Amino acid sequence: MKFPLYIAKRYLFSGSKNTAINIITFIASAGIIVGTMALFVVLSVFSGLRDFSLSFANDFDPDLKAVAKIGKTILITSEQENEISQLEGVANFSKIIEERALFTFNGKDQLANIKGVDQNFPLVNQVEKTIFQGQWIEENTEQVVVGHGISQKLSMGLFDLVNVFETFVPKPGKGTIDSPEGAFNRSVLVPVGFYFINEELNQKYVFANLNIVQELLDYKSNQISGFELKLEPKADESEIVESLEKIFQNNIIIKNRAQLNESLYKMLNTENLVLYLIFSLVIAVTLFTLIGALIMIIIEKKSNLKTMYSLGSDLSDLRKIFLYQGFLICLIGGIIGLFLGIVLTLLQQKFGFIMINTSMAYPVRFSIFNIVIVISTIALLGFLASWIASSRVNKALLE
Repeated sequence: MKFPLYIAKRYLFSGSKNTAINIITFIASAGIIVGTMALFVVLSVFSGLRDFSLSFANDFDPDLKAVAKIGKTILITSEQENEISQLEGVANFSKIIEERALFTFNGKDQLANIKGVDQNFPLVNQVEKTIFQGQWIEENTEQVVVGHGISQKLSMGLFDLVNVFETFVPKPGKGTIDSPEGAFNRSVLVPVGFYFINEELNQKYVFANLNIVQELLDYKSNQISGFELKLEPKADESEIVESLEKIFQNNIIIKNRAQLNESLYKMLNTENLVLYLIFSLVIAVTLFTLIGALIMIIIEKKSNLKTMYSLGSDLSDLRKIFLYQGFLICLIGGIIGLFLGIVLTLLQQKFGFIMINTSMAYPVRFSIFNIVIVISTIALLGFLASWIASSRVNKALLE
């Protein structure tokens, strides 16, 4: 191995007597540098955009959410609540009720979800951060926090003493309906805040106190739709899920944040893969120039190869010379390109030279994982390109 590597280094740093070969090698090296830099920058930008997209869900969704496996509700006892609170790794948990409801205000109607929450809800997720006008609901009141999209469609304002904000849900039970008034439970609510997350979630929820929603739906005091949990930073998620299933005798379904946003995560992962494949293809096309340059070097060094072969060098060793030379070109170019990409990413992350608008810099995120991906890609593609070129060294050439 030392002999082929030594000769490869000599060929790499001594250059060629043929100017055309030097130019082609320079172009290939420059292409590798630019391609590597572009791949790392694009992966870093997408990592930043991914974090930016998921930040909306992270402010809204809990670490774990449990709902009934069969039916729509769970009957939770005080003993079960104590067991959940005492689980190692559980920071807080909140009981919730979610139900589809009709909301009316000033002659306008809107279908949305009413979500009953208890006093622990702000400790489980960061929904209070999303309130851009007004305040969070106070305990044991008819106050509600409404999504920005719902408030716009209903032309709603806060603390409106003239118009009434009402919600209607169908009454549970069987039999015929005698009158429209008898078919629905009704509750008058007081909007005290508007939240803003994204277009979809802004039109989805109206937050109210848990006891108000229980009364509206004729639920018992211990009857809920499910509960949400916030975990401690180093908590063992799988162990907590297993413990919760034992507490509720496998009558609940538990989902983590990724499972709650499964379609979003799939979309982001697919986009990331597509971008990676596109820029890997660009690098692969650039490496065809390297293959051409190596083949021209092989032809130029033909007499030297014959001499080494006559002196007893194996054919495999002669091939390794150009395999190592091509791999070194890719490795050096990849390291330079990666360094430039890291510098650009860190500068954008710190100073935000490229802006989305006047107040927000384009999001990027420096990641060790992206460095590993880029180095692995360059190493693999560089090895394949060098192997293809070095295979031109054969007995027919040496004869």
